[in-house]
Amino acid sequence: MPRPARRLPRPRAMIVAPQPEAVEAGAAVLRGGGNALDAVIACALAQGVVDPMMCGLGGLGVLHVFDPASRRHAVLDGLSAAPLACREEMWADLYEGECPDGFGYRVRGQVNEIGHRAVTTPGILRVLGMAHGRFGRADWAGLFDPAIGLATEGWLVRPHVATMFHLDEKAYGRLPYAAKLGFTEDGRRLYMGADGAPKRLGEVVRNPGLAETLRHVSREGAESLYTGELSRRVVADMTAHDGLLSAEDLARFTPAWREPLSVEYRGFRVALPPPPAGGVVIAEMLRILERFDLVSLGHNAPGYMRVMAEAMKTATRDKDRHIGDPDFIPPPLDMLLSDAYAGECAARIRSGEKVSLPRAGAEAKHTTTVSCVDADGMVVSLTHTLGLPSGVIPPGTGFMLNGGMNNYDPRPGRAGSIAPGKRRFSTMSPAILFDGAAPVATLGAPGGAWITVSTMQVLVNLIDWGMTMQEAVMAPRFSATSDAIDISNRIPRAAQRALEEMGYAVRRNPTSYPFAAVHGITMWDGLLEGGADPQRDGYAAGIA
Repeated sequence: MPRPARRLPRPRAMIVAPQPEAVEAGAAVLRGGGNALDAVIACALAQGVVDPMMCGLGGLGVLHVFDPASRRHAVLDGLSAAPLACREEMWADLYEGECPDGFGYRVRGQVNEIGHRAVTTPGILRVLGMAHGRFGRADWAGLFDPAIGLATEGWLVRPHVATMFHLDEKAYGRLPYAAKLGFTEDGRRLYMGADGAPKRLGEVVRNPGLAETLRHVSREGAESLYTGELSRRVVADMTAHDGLLSAEDLARFTPAWREPLSVEYRGFRVALPPPPAGGVVIAEMLRILERFDLVSLGHNAPGYMRVMAEAMKTATRDKDRHIGDPDFIPPPLDMLLSDAYAGECAARIRSGEKVSLPRAGAEAKHTTTVSCVDADGMVVSLTHTLGLPSGVIPPGTGFMLNGGMNNYDPRPGRAGSIAPGKRRFSTMSPAILFDGAAPVATLGAPGGAWITVSTMQVLVNLIDWGMTMQEAVMAPRFSATSDAIDISNRIPRAAQRALEEMGYAVRRNPTSYPFAAVHGITMWDGLLEGGADPQRDGYAAGIA
């Protein structure tokens, strides 16, 4: 029988994100005449309400935008900076080691993870304000309406939120989320039940303090957090609890407009955020992998996984050695992305060499993402996070501040060491794929160290294997950010045994969809198709 005719109208615009309420917020802005940037802002604000441990006004982020009308293509880097009161050696005598999964560092008393001294300068709200000033079309204040409504009327604890609320990271040298949720009186009132445990699946969260904060920012603008009333409230709380963040830190912090980092792969151009964001890791992996006929190896076959795993380890090793805040350590991009170096790395992989990366490779997933394409062809992708949530909710504001100090190395003299004003490296890598001058896909992911390796695999799935975006994000993934190869539970055991016979330690993840949560949109031949990773709760919404 012939395939049934398609009845749904072809979408002219599309937005995808891991939270259904946030997708709904962005879609409403698109329907109301806003552009992709406007929709992403509304979506991001809603994400801060309904995923309060992943992101919010106290967080940081990286925005990637391509605007064909103005011919502008730029990355806005809002990664947080260490407060000016920091000193390189200030926690050296408290250092206890790297977290076993490679995400952050353990110091005595966990002062870099929870509480007021863990907080770095939040950048996300200035990112949203600056981006709206340059690219926005809708009224700024109206973009806050969906988030205000969710905070006022309440939202249901979804499966992924419930998982994170009850997550215990003791095995990784970090505190359980219950400690963060209950750190302040406001947090206990908002997120803890009568039994003292975090709220559970299906329970309602209402946050009138955040609703009022959002109303204030909608009227006064993003600058309120940096030089206005909201800044004074945050600094007063910091002063009262011996925090490091100061009024000067907030006032002087400015997100940086950066040129995208672009590399060619199989005739396409992959545009990525440059350091201190994670695009260089994806770029280096693709430069190496272009020297292999991946299709001939077979998708997720043992030889295919070996080649890709060694490319992952190579790029991760080089990131550890060379990549930090470019204002402090200029990154050797010309060397890392050169034909000569990519050829050398590929030759070592062909010869059977194994890169040594002796550490555990999993990384926490305290991040979220949103991608959008509008009817005029504007493409926007934003990844934002609290890093590790600090637990600090300035009284009455309703939002939690980031715990970004956990990501700085307490040991002096290293690429990631603490320094006043230094921006942290982040794997966040919102990407746009071009065929010539035309964008044909956009994607991003939460997932810590897994962001880069998962984004790369989705790009390979799209380009080498011709998958749709939904197929590409659902295909079984693996990760090699250590000496071991971590595999999805949907990768056959025969492939695992073959890798083990090659001398690899292989760790099977018990979940079906691990290793970051890639969400994206393709625009092949002008047809918009979205993909939402099933491990989160969101979806792709098309606007006819």
